[in-house]
Amino acid sequence: MNPDPVIRSRFPLQLTLPDLSSLSISSVAPLFSLAAAGQMLVRLTGPRVLWAVLAVAVPFVLSSTIFRLLNRHFPNAGASYHWSRRVLGPTASRFQSWILLMAYFWSLPPIVIPAATQTLALAGLPRPAPPAVVLAGAGWVAFATGVLLLGSRVTARVTQAFLVLEVAAVAVLAAVGLARWHPVVAPAGPLPLRPFAVAMVVAATIVDGWEIDSYAAEEARRPRTTPGTGGMAGALLVLAYYGLAWTVLLHTVPVPVLAAHSDVLTTWAAAELPGAGRWALLPILASTAGSLWLTTFILSRALYAMGRDRLLPAPLTRLNRFHAPVWAIALPAAGALAVVAVNLAWPSVTALFNLVLSSAGFFLVLEFLFDSVTAAVFLVRQHPASWPHARDRHRHRGLLVVSVVTSLWLAGIAGLFLRYGGAAVGPGLDAVLAVLLGGGTLFSILAARRQRSAGACFIFEPEAPGPEPVPPL
Repeated sequence: MNPDPVIRSRFPLQLTLPDLSSLSISSVAPLFSLAAAGQMLVRLTGPRVLWAVLAVAVPFVLSSTIFRLLNRHFPNAGASYHWSRRVLGPTASRFQSWILLMAYFWSLPPIVIPAATQTLALAGLPRPAPPAVVLAGAGWVAFATGVLLLGSRVTARVTQAFLVLEVAAVAVLAAVGLARWHPVVAPAGPLPLRPFAVAMVVAATIVDGWEIDSYAAEEARRPRTTPGTGGMAGALLVLAYYGLAWTVLLHTVPVPVLAAHSDVLTTWAAAELPGAGRWALLPILASTAGSLWLTTFILSRALYAMGRDRLLPAPLTRLNRFHAPVWAIALPAAGALAVVAVNLAWPSVTALFNLVLSSAGFFLVLEFLFDSVTAAVFLVRQHPASWPHARDRHRHRGLLVVSVVTSLWLAGIAGLFLRYGGAAVGPGLDAVLAVLLGGGTLFSILAARRQRSAGACFIFEPEAPGPEPVPPL
């Protein structure tokens, strides 16, 4: 059922499969992810770091096949939130919408801060004062917001330009690393469960992002086929990249050296390319910047869809002349900058913010867990009876197995993090997670009162005519 006519326009169908694939690859931001989370992963797991990445990357890659299935049946800018609404019902979708908002919003401040510090480091300020970091962060937030407000086609083009620099850096990493390869002694003894469990959740923050093409489903030229396919390509390519990058890092720089420095990539560049360490920040900065506006892109489309269904205020559905959701872009960007400013200005809250920011990986795991459960329920309950599958006996048995396996796998990762995360990340983590999850319950109750009826759900119909594409500037 479509809502009353607050929605006066829709997105133009203009993104191609190459556009969606480049968005998926760039949204993962491999260089930024390594630079931001690499040291913590090495400290937790040492030379076994690649196993921690694979332990969470495998279910995420398997999830890409689930996303493709759900996109074919339910293309929508709300993606995960909308699928849950259609399959699990309004109560479950309200809680999942909170999980989605927590996962992606709390992923933004840890992107703004590195973007600012890397920019200042390139300018010759390796230890900038907090006001300078906030000012540089504000500049990147303004730039990212400007790119997004010009529409999805311009966003894709700018992303592709930044991706070229990142791909070139990966090629240099591979060439130099393979030329200076040396063996690494495998650690003896059993795998330590506690640090490995935390490392898997940390790794979740570096292998997500490819799902952005699902949130761009209403902007794709072929909404029922290309969304999901681009995400699969992005997930597979990024998995290959991490396999290559971590193998090169571990076989060229000693593990204690990687664990001792905050940025494993600049540490590698300083060791293998003397004199180029500072300029190695350029491709990392390009990756960081791309991650900033693409994470905001995901969040903006989710907010737009929630506003359209009356889960959130209707102004979030307002589109500008480039068909970009203005308030759904501006509000989370401003909120992330405010968090950064408070975090840097008042050291007394820094520890609390660090606990909140570190929980983003946990909510990402929960988000993908919800998607796997949604797919399993859809394939068992709805798919066999939906037209035309009731006649052709088209059942997706392999995808049903995948959805069940990923559900159990991700539930295990989440459970291990709840068991061991507090000891590894901080003693207040359990309380923070309890408050945030409790906030989801409160949000669900308030959202239920806000929605006019349980049937207030916008169903995107790709066959209906939409606006003409806006030519890029």
